[in-house]
Amino acid sequence: MPTFETSKHCVTGGELFEDIVAREYYSEADASHCIHQILESVNHIHQHDIVHRDLKPENLLLASKCKGAAVKLADFGLAIEVQGEQQAWFGFAGTPGYLSPEVLRKDPYGKPVDIWACGVILYILLVGYPPFWDEDQHKLYQQIKAGAYDFPSPEWDTVTPEAKNLINQMLTINPAKRITADQALKHPWVCQRSTVASMMHRQETVECLRKFNARRKLKGAILTTMLVSRNFSVGRQSSAPASPAASAAGLAGQAAKSLLNKKSDGGVKKRKSSSSVHLMPQSNNKNSLVSPAQEPAPLQTAMEPQTTVVHNATDGIKGSTESCNTTTEDEDLKAAPLRTGNGSSGPEGRSSRDRTAPSAGMQPQPSLCSSAMRKQEIIKITEQLIEAINNGDFEAYTKICDPGLTSFEPEALGNLVEGMDFHKFYFENLLSKNSKPIHTTILNPHVHVIGEDAACIAYIRLTQYIDGQGRPRTSQSEETRVWHRRDGKWLNVHYHCSGAPAAPLQ
Repeated sequence: MPTFETSKHCVTGGELFEDIVAREYYSEADASHCIHQILESVNHIHQHDIVHRDLKPENLLLASKCKGAAVKLADFGLAIEVQGEQQAWFGFAGTPGYLSPEVLRKDPYGKPVDIWACGVILYILLVGYPPFWDEDQHKLYQQIKAGAYDFPSPEWDTVTPEAKNLINQMLTINPAKRITADQALKHPWVCQRSTVASMMHRQETVECLRKFNARRKLKGAILTTMLVSRNFSVGRQSSAPASPAASAAGLAGQAAKSLLNKKSDGGVKKRKSSSSVHLMPQSNNKNSLVSPAQEPAPLQTAMEPQTTVVHNATDGIKGSTESCNTTTEDEDLKAAPLRTGNGSSGPEGRSSRDRTAPSAGMQPQPSLCSSAMRKQEIIKITEQLIEAINNGDFEAYTKICDPGLTSFEPEALGNLVEGMDFHKFYFENLLSKNSKPIHTTILNPHVHVIGEDAACIAYIRLTQYIDGQGRPRTSQSEETRVWHRRDGKWLNVHYHCSGAPAAPLQ
């Protein structure tokens, strides 16, 4: 049976972006050299049918502190195996500002998602802020899906046309027309940098990158504080407006506003969530690394906690985000995308983050089993159902639920309710008229597959909303849903809820 071989190596150089801001000299040619090494690593894993799915500055490390140290790709917690150039839906996974249009559209995807992320990284390497940004995450996603970026003056006036051309080819909306890693390595701006890339020192880029890095570090510290506060809280009470987590979020927002603006902050600001659903796995310290070309050096290094939004990844559920959404890890759905030398994945939740790399002679691991894929289907359809509730969309809700849906819920005062009329009342008189933002988080989902056409999911649901006095509130409920597949379509046939009613009803 084909397996992955992994090895380990200590990486001591820290993050690439931190090294750049410490340099006395940084030019377009240096950016070309950086992206060259990144593309070599990406090309290497793509040749072995591995897609990283979470390329971003935090996952670009240097092998050592020596000048000219090799750039390494780290954190393969979201990596997946693909079948050549074949496209498929592997789940909604990645970091908001680096997600590709096809992932946001929930279309089948593959290797091109890594190239899109490389395009975003290259853009940042050249000017110090990202091509896509907005305080509202929904608007951010709309920008990405539309490919709405530009090269504003004056900072882009000094960037060569060849560099812009490579970015344009990487940030092509259609993944079939997007440049590949191998093709990008042959681009003149990459392979002929000495004659094509500008050698002019880019001081403004360094200053912008310094603020961009500070923003990322601040966000990571705030998210860690909020995660610890949440994990040590008990009970099911609605959060008070001045809770520690809310205070931390407020501090993050104020600090962000004082640190950043569009062109000097890295452009990633505190984002508002509106009618959104997030799956939250339980820990995010599952990491791996690959080095360029034939140097698949393994590594092990202590890193700061990072988080990633993952709605329904098919393996290694974990996440990181630049919005203020903390993530944890789902134990039930974890599946190691890479197998270690002793046949088991590395332990989770360690303070020291292990990085593992596929060796040059490795063989692809078999595809995920149908049971794991079924579990992802159930999580995805559950998200869609909750999103319909948040949006007050009764029509969408009825398409996902069986007409004879049975339920126990707080609103029914402990009585068994059958049919849709009971739920329709709340949709028509409350949910559809709600104009205030609602944000739902699914915690610790556990899926039980019951044969080919039935499954059950249990999870904790956190709902953030604005009350009648305009104050932010949070409610918690424990929910179980039974799903039955008929004619190839999953329908919710039973629902059990304990805890607080849906937030807007309070």
